[in-house]
Amino acid sequence: MTTQPSPLRADARRNRERILEAAVRAFSEKGADVPIDTIAKAAGVGSATLYRHFPTREALVEAAYRNELARVCDSAAELLADLPPDRAIRLWMDRFIDYLAAKQGMADALRAAVASGADPFAETLDKLSTAIGTLLHAGTEAGLLRSDIEPIDVGLSLSGVALITSAPAQRERAGRLLDLLLDGLRYGTDR
Repeated sequence: MTTQPSPLRADARRNRERILEAAVRAFSEKGADVPIDTIAKAAGVGSATLYRHFPTREALVEAAYRNELARVCDSAAELLADLPPDRAIRLWMDRFIDYLAAKQGMADALRAAVASGADPFAETLDKLSTAIGTLLHAGTEAGLLRSDIEPIDVGLSLSGVALITSAPAQRERAGRLLDLLLDGLRYGTDR
């Protein structure tokens, strides 16, 4: 018989979220070797609290990455609940670019986690494909987006935009390229 872990109390959940946010910032800004105590302090918790949630550096890196992935993927449904599908996918594209920037910033920490045997990327492709597919399907159903686009093609296009506009000074260009990509997703539909 498998037992489910009990849900976290509200304060423990808040601490966990603060730790993950601080970890992404710290690994992005200070590299893979940032002291764990520095992350705990930035999150406003003690080291014991951090270690209670994440017993190893690798567990923290993996959880921080997966949290960023969940945020971007979960936002697809949230955006569709409030916006027309074409507007939702465009805003989601911005969030995806931010996710890739965080991932790039954490690259050294992620490489170290992978080298130690962790696999933070195990579900990445499936989750991103599902989120993009949800957005594309909603846009197609509304007659706003083409029906012949594969989620992986959109993901690769977004990755290309992120790659060539990774510098903060290029963020405006990224927006223009995302607008162009959205126009391509609309081609052939009645606008």
